[in-house]
Amino acid sequence: MLKRYVSGLALAVVIPGLAWAQQAHPDLSGVWSYAIDRAPAALKKEVNGVVTIQKIDQSARHGDARAVPGALPSTPAPSYKPEHLARVKDLSDHESKTDPVFYCGRPGAPRIGPPRKIVQLPKETIFFYEDISGDPYRIIPTDGRPHRANANPAHYGDSVGRWDGKVFVVDARSFVDDTWFGEDGYFHSDQMRVIERFWKNGDDLVWQATVEDPVVLTAPWVMPPRLVSPSTSALEESPKCVETDGAKLLNDDHHLQR
Repeated sequence: MLKRYVSGLALAVVIPGLAWAQQAHPDLSGVWSYAIDRAPAALKKEVNGVVTIQKIDQSARHGDARAVPGALPSTPAPSYKPEHLARVKDLSDHESKTDPVFYCGRPGAPRIGPPRKIVQLPKETIFFYEDISGDPYRIIPTDGRPHRANANPAHYGDSVGRWDGKVFVVDARSFVDDTWFGEDGYFHSDQMRVIERFWKNGDDLVWQATVEDPVVLTAPWVMPPRLVSPSTSALEESPKCVETDGAKLLNDDHHLQR
């Protein structure tokens, strides 16, 4: 009887320990606020001759998380090698004519920002996005497998994920080179690598990305982190992107998509 009692006691101790280990990682699953930047906007109404102007709250799209615990030191802009500065300026100055996103191109990562929905599973995590160029998804393996040796270059790269304590780290490589990784003409080469970090701050999600590209950058760019609040809005299918205005543009206004 004593032997059975001791075995049962050991089992009672080990099983709760296993349950704790399985729950050690935060659950990032859920729907998150739409986080693509837009130009400042306001809604103007006129009722019986009375005009009211209401600013549209877009704070959920670009919450500042620089003071949040766990955020890495960041800089507002990447540092390009001197021989590429003129190209960056030219692309930025003529953004509405040179930015592929304005003409229904895919934004790629990290420009698309944090996902709208995360589904966290034991061996993979799935990101769902809503975007004007379509509704992409990313499947992030978390079972320890390496990057695919023969991965085709893609807009969102070949990604693998791992946990660093309570931070979910996504390492993406094998990118096509026809996207920008940020506003203002931030082009890259096919050697770009993107490391995204996700963690919880209370009920909010924090997202921060680092861009490495030894071909065009002097050093990795750590982007300012974003604080994204939970959302109750269901994901909706984006309408077909049809660009009919580009040929009519007479100036170089920036559209500030993200």
